[in-house]
Amino acid sequence: MSDSSVLTSPAAPHGAPHKFARDLRRMMNFIVLVLSVMLIVWISIDTFKKIDFLNNHAYMTFQFWVCVFFIIDFFVELFFSDDKWRFFRHRLVFLLLSIPYLNIVNQMDIHLSHDALYFVRFIPLARGALAMSIVIGYLSSNAVTSLFMSYICIMIMITYFCSLIFFQREAGVNPDVTGYWTALWWTAMNLTTVGCSISPVTLAGKVVAVILPICGMIMFPLFTVYLTNYVTGMMKDNTHKHDKSEQ
Repeated sequence: MSDSSVLTSPAAPHGAPHKFARDLRRMMNFIVLVLSVMLIVWISIDTFKKIDFLNNHAYMTFQFWVCVFFIIDFFVELFFSDDKWRFFRHRLVFLLLSIPYLNIVNQMDIHLSHDALYFVRFIPLARGALAMSIVIGYLSSNAVTSLFMSYICIMIMITYFCSLIFFQREAGVNPDVTGYWTALWWTAMNLTTVGCSISPVTLAGKVVAVILPICGMIMFPLFTVYLTNYVTGMMKDNTHKHDKSEQ
């Protein structure tokens, strides 16, 4: 079924279903962004206050319903997609990241290490970060600039999430981690592959220390692509203006 046949009534204009689908998608995307920001804020507060999230009933309930909304958003997007199979293949990771794993682990009394549980806690945030990057990418009509903005957003999210994990797991255990800003500095240095004199001592810290340079090596070459495209575009504009002035 194509988008044009969805919710079509005899009296409705031909473009009405498309407008409805577009408006609904925008509304859902906005709600996803708001919920993602709320999750980030809540996790940040709990991390700095050292609150045990598994025993925080309010947080567990909130993140469950956030995951439910993420799943609903996926199927709404799938329903209105022109090529449903293509959408499903390209956005399957969104669906997998929307599953409330933390609530499943808690309800089924599955025993995981505290480090593993802490990483599971960040899965809904990864879903929100991906959604944020896509929406921010839409702000530009240029394909390269859109991709660049999306990756900038992802890079900022990775830096912040990893700094939270490193701070929460290393503070009080690692004498070199004296505060959050130390953790943020360590994260930034490892993401840029420069490295830092601080060595992680916990399992979670060591895992993050492996993930960050890999992410950096994948993302930073995009700066070169963007700058090359930007300089090429400026040169073409200058050439075009010069040709027009000679005519």
